[in-house]
Amino acid sequence: MSTQILERPETKDADTGPEMFHYVRKEKIAESAVMGTFVIALCGEKFPVTKSPKPGSPVCPQCKEIYEAMQV
Repeated sequence: MSTQILERPETKDADTGPEMFHYVRKEKIAESAVMGTFVIALCGEKFPVTKSPKPGSPVCPQCKEIYEAMQV
């Protein structure tokens, strides 16, 4: 009888620099946080909600630009 070691592949997200928060539809945030479903940000990025932003957190520049254009 032999024992084999299976290596687990690294499942790390791409390092895109400092973590940024995105603008998403308000009604989808709780659903994503509880159910793990993916949300689509204004910039088009898809991800599950895992953290909540704190005041002063960096915001995705594309999302911010789109959001501000919608306010006019």
